[in-house]
Amino acid sequence: MSLHSRLPAITLPMVISGAVAVLIGYASSAAIIFQAARAAGADTALTGSWLGMLGVGMGITSFGLSLRYRMPILTAWSTPGAAMLATSLNGVSLSDTIGLFVFTNLLIVICGVSGLFSKLMRYIPASIASGMLAGILLHFGLQTFSGLQQNLPLCLAMCLSFLLARRWSPRYAVFFTLLTGALVIIVQGQTSLSGVSWHLSAPVFISPSINIPLLLGVGLPYFLVSMASQNAPGIATLNAHGYPVPVSQVTTLTGAVALLLSPFGGFSVCIAAITAAICMGEDVHPQRNQRWVAAAIAGLFYLVTGVFGSAIAVLFSTLPPVFIHTVAGLALLTPLAGSLHRCLERPEQRDTAIVTFLITASGVSLAGVGPAFWGMIGGSLCHILLSRRVVTIHRPSRPSGYRWQKPFRRNRAGHRVKK
Repeated sequence: MSLHSRLPAITLPMVISGAVAVLIGYASSAAIIFQAARAAGADTALTGSWLGMLGVGMGITSFGLSLRYRMPILTAWSTPGAAMLATSLNGVSLSDTIGLFVFTNLLIVICGVSGLFSKLMRYIPASIASGMLAGILLHFGLQTFSGLQQNLPLCLAMCLSFLLARRWSPRYAVFFTLLTGALVIIVQGQTSLSGVSWHLSAPVFISPSINIPLLLGVGLPYFLVSMASQNAPGIATLNAHGYPVPVSQVTTLTGAVALLLSPFGGFSVCIAAITAAICMGEDVHPQRNQRWVAAAIAGLFYLVTGVFGSAIAVLFSTLPPVFIHTVAGLALLTPLAGSLHRCLERPEQRDTAIVTFLITASGVSLAGVGPAFWGMIGGSLCHILLSRRVVTIHRPSRPSGYRWQKPFRRNRAGHRVKK
């Protein structure tokens, strides 16, 4: 059998699905990546390196894993993790930030190699992980509508576009919001594309350094958020569509690629969930075993965006802050609502969840350690104290009208006789 006969036929729906998945991935959360890079003190050139390395990492893993396992395994950066970095890296040096990336990706590789991923998720209650994530995302939710005071036409038009799209086409809500905001910006004349040059992204190497308080306060919570809120839903999405993905192997490979790219700003490569679902529908291909081609094509598109990461960074730097904050906030409304629902859905864990949520959202920092870590510690303490079982002895219930009688026995004739 020739090689050409073994290759699947590439159809137009496959190409469109792969392109739409990449477009939605960048449109929904590239603004969050830009905020995270700026919070870490990265300039436009360094931000371009980060976006370029993320695109290269997702392109290599999406194409390679889909081709290797013949499954639509699409990868993505950790959007909840990026949101956490955007709120936790202010005042942190770039070398410490790179050390944080290396530390968290190394933990992911260890979990993949040892098979501890599924075991770790069982020991961490969902209420703690969801409550911590909700506390992190609350900052973005509050920023969503603050732009109404600064630029009412722009923020209002984007919010209305998001609501209408959520009503008629929920999958593309963020894309239409981004398009509406871009049109309003052009009409207002607030940006200029003359400075955007489509040149290749040059990777910038930064030597990592170790900052123990940063690793504890941001690294561990970031690791847990990435695993529980990005990798776990991505694996669940593949399983729900009938693809028995090898969890340990895929987690190890994605973590290893992110670890290699960490000194260049590749902070995470995880299993995608929302964008991956675009490549798994029946409209991609009638046969389920052929849909992996769409994810592989998406990997090629990711490689193209990675090559031109600098142009994407320059483009975002020319946009007004209201646009960035509104797009990021609206893109994270669904994850925020989902986190709140998951952390409060079990009545016996609601106290644990609300304590974790409030500590994380408060922004408290103790001993140089950030609020996400203390929210996790406070929630774990509440879980340990409140989940202790109280053993009580229940007496058997007695029917109504019961009257106590002395013990008796029956004689041979069947009559009751007192003992």
